[in-house]
Amino acid sequence: MDRGCGLAHARLSILDLAGGAQPMQLEQDGLAITFNGEVFNYLELREELEREHGRRFATRSDTETILHAYAVWGERCVERMNGQWAFAIWDARRQRLFCARDRIGVRPFFWTLHEGRFLFASEVKALFACPGVTRAFDLRGLNEVLTFWCAAAPRTVWEGISELPPGCTLTIEAGPGASGRIEPKRYWQLDYTSDDSQQADASAEKLIELLVDAARLRLRADVPVGAYLSGGLDSSVIAGIVKRRTDTRLQTFSVTFEDPDYDESDYQREVVELLGTQHDTVRASNELIGGVFPELAWFMETPVVRTAPAPLYVLAGLVRKSGYKVVLTGEGSDEMLGGYDIFKEAKVRRFCAQQPDSKLRPQLLRSLYPYLKSLQAQPDAYLRAFFHARAEDLQNPFFSHLPRWKLTQQIRGMFSKETKAALAGHDPLEELRARLPREYASWHPFAQAQYLESTILLPGYILSSQGDRPAMGQSIEGRYPFLDARVMDWAAHLPPRLKMKGLDEKHVLKRAARGLVPERVLARPKQPYRAPDAASFIDPSTGKSRYPYVDELLSETSVGMTGVFDPASVTKLVDKVRSGSATGVKDNMAFVSVLSTQLVAQRFLDRFESEVTASDSAHP
Repeated sequence: MDRGCGLAHARLSILDLAGGAQPMQLEQDGLAITFNGEVFNYLELREELEREHGRRFATRSDTETILHAYAVWGERCVERMNGQWAFAIWDARRQRLFCARDRIGVRPFFWTLHEGRFLFASEVKALFACPGVTRAFDLRGLNEVLTFWCAAAPRTVWEGISELPPGCTLTIEAGPGASGRIEPKRYWQLDYTSDDSQQADASAEKLIELLVDAARLRLRADVPVGAYLSGGLDSSVIAGIVKRRTDTRLQTFSVTFEDPDYDESDYQREVVELLGTQHDTVRASNELIGGVFPELAWFMETPVVRTAPAPLYVLAGLVRKSGYKVVLTGEGSDEMLGGYDIFKEAKVRRFCAQQPDSKLRPQLLRSLYPYLKSLQAQPDAYLRAFFHARAEDLQNPFFSHLPRWKLTQQIRGMFSKETKAALAGHDPLEELRARLPREYASWHPFAQAQYLESTILLPGYILSSQGDRPAMGQSIEGRYPFLDARVMDWAAHLPPRLKMKGLDEKHVLKRAARGLVPERVLARPKQPYRAPDAASFIDPSTGKSRYPYVDELLSETSVGMTGVFDPASVTKLVDKVRSGSATGVKDNMAFVSVLSTQLVAQRFLDRFESEVTASDSAHP
């Protein structure tokens, strides 16, 4: 296209199927773009650009709107956009590449420097396909996965590969005189300055108003749009809004489980009956989860600590087979409105830590996770230590997340001697502490917990391994009304008392949802989305592996060749799983962490070239 830059694109056509081909150029402005995602308010932006700036459009696509917006407003165009995107615009006149990622990180953007060239892509495997690009684990990134459940951008689990953080842009100057410096520039950040004047009823009305318009924008497509329905409050609210506040004919999709501890099909059926949606389900058996996990590793491109992405990959496959490319989902509600157990847990822990000698308060800790049977029998002292509900813990800036992060950090004890030596002195929490915004210390503790959840786990794991990766692996696009720019900014200023009243999570959303969802869904306690972990790979009734790859990858020889974990420690864990005594969360997460690391190493380090060839053959 230009001596200074080359762009390429594989398109999932959703808007302007005939005219939206990419890379797209505006020849009169010397601009070209490759763009992954959607700008949902493109029609409003287009109208403004035509009316006030005389811009003329040749297509009906949001891609062209981005180009015109950049031509008029320059790099600040992203501040006007409401959507989910990763894009790069080549400005031939200035010999400049402008890159941007959406506010919360729905769409991925990876980059590396190689032989003086800036290479970027939506998938790491595309960078690895470039001759000479190093393929090796970044052990610090793996260390973060076993702390935060994901590597925190800009770090990835790959040596030399960086990720553009959410809410950031990046400008690369080409040609003589270019500095060569690559420094992301932040254009958006969550601000948790509380507006204490807000009241419950008015806030509930405002939330529904925002969500209705967010859903309306996300229904814009030239292909049918469906919706996921988990049976929980968030997806039910979105389905209810679409069905009752728009004229859209709605198809909903759900995943069910054979294990009743994970299954929510009763609630799903109740929502379907109330709303009258067309509905389809797929059943995720343990065997199915274990069967698709190797395939999913190719799309996730990173080790994970849970199997939860696998049923979502299967669900996305059902959506695709049903003739849909787009689904609305409820992700983002828990982070923006305070719905996760971690927020309730932190409030209870803080209450307990304020009176460390109380005999009654530790009983509240047991009530947090009634579905974790092994936790119920533990003594009070264990609970205080496990939950970090001691007076000395209160001053820690990461108080809300200490139990979760410490739980996965224990898996690091299984690292090999070589890995431990390479990671000596690396402390993910200290690195994170240095990156906290200056305002963080002044925020309410509830807001601090929201910030950590929204800026680390949400983009790094929920929207990636459970969002973009399993969906795009099946050529499906997820859209998230709760992550509308206006919803996020408004919710950040909402006082904590309206997000959690007592221990009633997402209080304002429940007020807003009355009449939209069944009363039983409103009243049910929060149930986190989970899937069977070790049992998906080893049959607990026999102790035998469900698939040969499990034995192959977890053998001492294979673990030793990869070199990340200590073979003897892995064998001890596997034997514990086979015997049926690995019933706790820690053992299950350790098992999945090791197995997924081995799978990713196999597919990206050991046989990458053959994987690329097979992928090309399967997807002409």
